[in-house]
Amino acid sequence: MKIEQLYTGCLAQGAYYIESEGEAAVIDPLRETTPYMRKAELAGASIKYVFETHFHADFVSGHIDLAQKTGATIVYGPIAHTTYPVHHARDGEEFWVGAVKIRVLHTPGHTPESTTYLLIDEAGKDHAIFTGDTLFIGDVGRPDLAIKGDLTERDLAGMLYDSLHTKIMPLPDDVIVYPAHGAGSACGKNMSKETSDTLGHQKRVNYALRAQSKGQFVAEVLDGLTKAPAYFAQNARLNQEGYESIDAVMDRGEHALTPDAFEALVNETGALVLDVRNEHEFSEGFIPNAINIGLDGQFAPWVGALIPDLKQPIALVTPVGQETETIKRLARVGYDNCIGYLDGGFAAWQ
Repeated sequence: MKIEQLYTGCLAQGAYYIESEGEAAVIDPLRETTPYMRKAELAGASIKYVFETHFHADFVSGHIDLAQKTGATIVYGPIAHTTYPVHHARDGEEFWVGAVKIRVLHTPGHTPESTTYLLIDEAGKDHAIFTGDTLFIGDVGRPDLAIKGDLTERDLAGMLYDSLHTKIMPLPDDVIVYPAHGAGSACGKNMSKETSDTLGHQKRVNYALRAQSKGQFVAEVLDGLTKAPAYFAQNARLNQEGYESIDAVMDRGEHALTPDAFEALVNETGALVLDVRNEHEFSEGFIPNAINIGLDGQFAPWVGALIPDLKQPIALVTPVGQETETIKRLARVGYDNCIGYLDGGFAAWQ
């Protein structure tokens, strides 16, 4: 059995690759599918399942593209209603991946469809839980992202308490917790920089697991929540309803433009000029009306905060050689309408 965490720091996001006896599963993949397919190819394994813990709000998952390219089955827990084919797993349903089993634990709270996946090893021992945004290291998922109708954040927080106490906390202390996020994500408020831990240690140190009552838990979890980024709801909708292939997005964006062609296309389309150089370089010279969000650091969250419309045409100014990386990072959070980049970077404009 092999478990590998693929952690992306700029999104504070963890995806997981599980492999056993020539079969593999991927949990909560990012949008670009190549890393997972390459791992399976190098190991001579076939990707059998793509497990999704919930409808992610802070990034666009790669589950649809990965399933189309590999023939894998997309698995969601109960009540996850999609517009594309998936297997809606029952609570307690089990899936074989080689010689290991993955058991579905429906754990509503962060969102109604949130699901935890329990990995049972070759010896039949509970080995690890992939908790998505239900349980983080040092925190739990915020319960205010899926409010609709009569369902309130207090209702969801109460569901989260019940899920933790009936489905997760009864598991053995040596079970490893693998969450979907770490420190820096807006999906929680008190996440550790650590990206895995034992459940036993979390029972001792995680404030949310130490609450003495449901009322105390609800009050502590809701206290101090900041407003969710505007793009969260749009990303969740894409994950639920489907999206354009990452390949098409990359093909459209990887369009090198001369300065004259760049200026003409911006004027014709009303594209926003996004300059991703560092702030020092930007301050020394920039294209009129460009906005600057440096590619280093928390690039995607800042894009989401400053560009409200995911369909906004975007023309890029990047450091030479960073064009593809920038288009990919935009696509990770649903900004698919990159229409080209300034060939040669800002130096070509001068």
